Amino acid sequence: MRIGVPKEIKSQEHRVGLVPASVRELVDHGHTVSIETQAGAGIGFSDSNYKQAGAKIVKTAAEIFDKSEMVIKVKEPQPQEYKMLSEGQILFTYLHLAPDPEQAKALVKSKCVAIAYETVTGKGGKGLPLLAPMSEVAGRLSTQMGAHYLQKHLKGLGRLIGGVPGVEPANVLVLGGGVAGFNAARMAVGMEANVTLLERSPDRMRELDDYFAGRAQILYSTNDAIAKYVQEADIVIGAVLIPGASAPRLVTRPMLKTMKKGAILVDIAIDQGGCFETSKPTTHENPVYEVDGITHYCVANMPGAVPLTSALALNNAVLPYAIRLANQGWRKVLAEDADFRNGLNVCFGKITHKDVAQALKMDYIENPSEMTA
Repeated sequence: MRIGVPKEIKSQEHRVGLVPASVRELVDHGHTVSIETQAGAGIGFSDSNYKQAGAKIVKTAAEIFDKSEMVIKVKEPQPQEYKMLSEGQILFTYLHLAPDPEQAKALVKSKCVAIAYETVTGKGGKGLPLLAPMSEVAGRLSTQMGAHYLQKHLKGLGRLIGGVPGVEPANVLVLGGGVAGFNAARMAVGMEANVTLLERSPDRMRELDDYFAGRAQILYSTNDAIAKYVQEADIVIGAVLIPGASAPRLVTRPMLKTMKKGAILVDIAIDQGGCFETSKPTTHENPVYEVDGITHYCVANMPGAVPLTSALALNNAVLPYAIRLANQGWRKVLAEDADFRNGLNVCFGKITHKDVAQALKMDYIENPSEMTA
């Protein structure tokens, strides 16, 4: 198969769809890989590194899209990339379509085969193996960013997250106990904050309670609990995810007025629309804004802040799936693997994921065998 990797063009995005080691694996399986020049330069991978791994270096993204049967990216295609997609071409990347109807319509119009990392499920429908590594990164970063913006010169409360002997540490509230929320809480506990984590799954609460063993307070999440604990929080981390769907808005605008001035909201769920009513996407160049005296950090590609770690972790997860697609073709792989099939979001002009379709208020088709050029 002809595989192409364009340079990411989203603001401050330095990750790359395939690192040289991944290219070598695909080449060893008999596939050809083309890399846009300087695609990995932001994380220290030169064109020479890619050539040594067996890749062909091309000058433009247009050539990548024009000549590749499968395009592997990190972030969703940007508007200038929409028009370069072609009918039947596999697009394998993060999409996050629920809050992005413009992108959804463009993918439908292109008639490409768009497989989203974030909706591929683990064995038996459990977990999200291609989202998990970035959730781990974003979760750990969220605590780091929250601690950073608590500093007074950044309009924060001026509280040290871990406190010092004789002085209370910061109160950190984590909404959601999935991969991102767990990692956020784990970092906050490690930084000696006072941590409360709200979760709704009884089984997951037991797992979290066993892990933290009293080092974090694990409570059942209700609207009343959220309203209560945001008042006490110095940092609130939103980490709630419904695969493919828009994130629920858990912290309302009226709740902000009950919070401490200078408190921090970090919205990990912003890629899916955000879980705070006052959330709006920001960038690494302008990561924060203030509403009612509360700082909001809502960067839509948080792992892009540490692109080397993120790209390597993402490649570790994505590579086996990419090899299967290249070796067997998308029709065979998705027909035989229902969990991989859950990653199919758009195919030949149709939305193919129920939750995505519902979030976008669009029709969808379920059976891939019905999808033809």
